[in-house]
Amino acid sequence: MEKIDCPADFRCPISREIMKDPVTIITGVSYERKNIDKWFNVYNKRTCPATMQPLHSFDMTPNHTLKRLILAWRETLVAAPSSSSSSSSLAHPSIKHDEMVSLFSTLDSSPFKVSSLKKIRAIVESGDDMRSDFIRSGGVEAVVRMLVSQTIVDNSDLVSFQACEEALGLLHVLPLLKEDKAFQLLSKREPMKSIAIVLQRGSADARFHAIIIFRKISKAGFDWNPLLEDQGMDLFKSLLELVYDEICSKASSYALEVLFEILAWSKKSRLKAIEAGAVCVLIELLPDSNRSKCEKMLLVMKLLCECPEGRTVLLDHGLGIAVVSKKLLQVSDAATKLGVKILHLVSNFQPTERVLEELLMYGAVKKLVTLLHMEGQSSTKKKVLHMLKLHGNSWRRHQCFPCELKDYLG
Repeated sequence: MEKIDCPADFRCPISREIMKDPVTIITGVSYERKNIDKWFNVYNKRTCPATMQPLHSFDMTPNHTLKRLILAWRETLVAAPSSSSSSSSLAHPSIKHDEMVSLFSTLDSSPFKVSSLKKIRAIVESGDDMRSDFIRSGGVEAVVRMLVSQTIVDNSDLVSFQACEEALGLLHVLPLLKEDKAFQLLSKREPMKSIAIVLQRGSADARFHAIIIFRKISKAGFDWNPLLEDQGMDLFKSLLELVYDEICSKASSYALEVLFEILAWSKKSRLKAIEAGAVCVLIELLPDSNRSKCEKMLLVMKLLCECPEGRTVLLDHGLGIAVVSKKLLQVSDAATKLGVKILHLVSNFQPTERVLEELLMYGAVKKLVTLLHMEGQSSTKKKVLHMLKLHGNSWRRHQCFPCELKDYLG
């Protein structure tokens, strides 16, 4: 066996020697022609040596791409002998390039996809040049193709699904601007569906990588309708599970951002989000949320309350008005503005006696009057004034109405 440090896929799985005439069999694995021919015709084996899968065809197809890569790698060794430290140093990027290309070019046929993807990721993360080289050399196409094939064909197989998770671990480190090649490949219907499946069923790390990719794609601008047609309720449930994540606050925050982008893009999606329990999740998480997450939650809740169904769930919960009222004047100007918008929607479209009573009991009315002292005119102040004029008489008649506020509602 040749004692040379070379990419693993350059070696025949049978002899472990560097291949000279690689051929691929029906399972997608490549072997040295003479070795696999002996396996079939001398030893009369009817399985794939690497995977042990039973075979129904024994055809051998020349792997010209792999053969060219091996030849190019050998030429690199000749051009940069290891005896010269300076030459070796200069050739290092080229060697990494060749190894990376060999790994992703044989990804579809390799039985060791997870280890290959880990090696590619290590190379890609070694520097911006290698990241650009990966994209330029066709790495994204190869990884996305494998991701789709493994997820769609058999996402119940553990090894296949681990390969999908590792693929997202690699893809999440790439820049995803709308004009970029990586964005154009990943934002297609099938890859997005594969990422959504990993988001639903993957490990904690894999789900984090999936939400990072979704966030990057949503920031670049993406039509979510095709994915919503495919995934619908399942997509929202997986996003809400991440919103609930108390261990990884970044995952929770990113899920809120993606949720907002989806709801802002498609009004039809809001009904599915409401049905998936989005309003109740937000109500339960709001009391203990920090400033950043509070603002994001109120932003999402405002979109949901623009639907009658969203407002109904908020009111039926029992603590809906209470948690929104509490955030007024306590978190930030942005949170106060969003809280006023939510309460304005509720009191304007569903001004039942119970709703008006809860606004008074939980201190919302007192805070609304306080907001009238804001200097200048603003849309928030106009909404406050509209609510007070519309429901002032009802509130003034209530037993628990503060006497000192009556002058403001005269």
